[in-house]
Amino acid sequence: MEIAKRLDRITEPQTIRMAKLSRELKAQGINIVDLSLGEPDFRTPEHISAAAIRAMEEGQTKYPPVAGLPDLRAAISEKLRRDNGLHYAADEIIVSTGAKQSLANAILSLVNPGDEVLIPTPYWVTYSALVQLAEGVCRFLPCSIDTDFKLMPEQLDEAITDKTRLFIFSSPCNPSGSVYTRAELQALAEVFAQYPQVTIISDEIYEYINYMGGHESIAQFPSMKDRVAVVNGFSKGFSMTGWRLGYMAGPKPLVQACEKLQGQFTSGANTITQRAAIAALLGDMTPTKLMVEAFRQRRDFVVRSLGSIPGVKANHPQGAFYVFPDISHFFGKKDPEGNLIANDEDLSMYLLHSGHVSTVCGSAFGSPDCIRVSFATSMDLLEEAMRRIAEALGKLR
Repeated sequence: MEIAKRLDRITEPQTIRMAKLSRELKAQGINIVDLSLGEPDFRTPEHISAAAIRAMEEGQTKYPPVAGLPDLRAAISEKLRRDNGLHYAADEIIVSTGAKQSLANAILSLVNPGDEVLIPTPYWVTYSALVQLAEGVCRFLPCSIDTDFKLMPEQLDEAITDKTRLFIFSSPCNPSGSVYTRAELQALAEVFAQYPQVTIISDEIYEYINYMGGHESIAQFPSMKDRVAVVNGFSKGFSMTGWRLGYMAGPKPLVQACEKLQGQFTSGANTITQRAAIAALLGDMTPTKLMVEAFRQRRDFVVRSLGSIPGVKANHPQGAFYVFPDISHFFGKKDPEGNLIANDEDLSMYLLHSGHVSTVCGSAFGSPDCIRVSFATSMDLLEEAMRRIAEALGKLR
């Protein structure tokens, strides 16, 4: 058996790899504090689970339409109007098995071999893999901690060429937690207005995990509406990671292309989950608000703790549940056994094996001076993790 060569273009995501290593060490009896995965530690709100149970009891277990249940697409349309001031008809929305599939659908529908795709770094690990599967060319635009990991308009303008077809970014951002303001998005939109050949994928999966008081979408600007694919889902804001449901709203031709593709890959997403998603969008948001407030307290603690460690330059995320500190100060140092810490991956592995804390190296996200620390776990575990990290880094010489 010979495996297709397209698989050679991609690797296993570092986030999944580190989680796997953590589980293996835990199985050996080692007490690992896992700060590698982006998964809320809260239960799915009861009214959402109750809607799923009702759907099963009522026999709503048949194949759904490929693009999603009409009721859910209508609920998403209402949500976008209510929360974002965005007006999308139901036939401009497609429901998929997670935001990741929505991204895959859109990228595979938009990118031809040789097309250039601009991706600001740091970026979520899957963006580049999907572009590579589509035989596109990734062009990374480095953003540093000094600009809060945000792309500057002049940097965008300089990067666009006649081969540029797509721009992908997230706000709030995974892994940095950075959130673009309305003014910052408008400045980017003004650049895009000069280049009508460029489509924008706006990954807004962390919309509700926002500490700034409100979410802004680049799709809100009239010049952008017909050029933006808004990707969102239920995993983060409703703690529904295992339910596997996401969606995309965008121009009707793109939605139709994604439906055609999805019809061959998976067809419609889980019917029971879709019924639960309607309850999530139209029901009580109190559990989400309480979860976000808990994340805010954890964020403040982790930022304060990392910032107190000599050599660590911690950012202050305004969304999501990650801190993305610059740890390049430790490159070139050695651990107590004399092993050299040459880069971010060495440091991440050192923290795992010596400090027994799992993080993700920043190079996985295109920023090799950093590591990603998730605070989507209990305060007790975060306190222990910060103690271990400080102790382990203090031993490097």
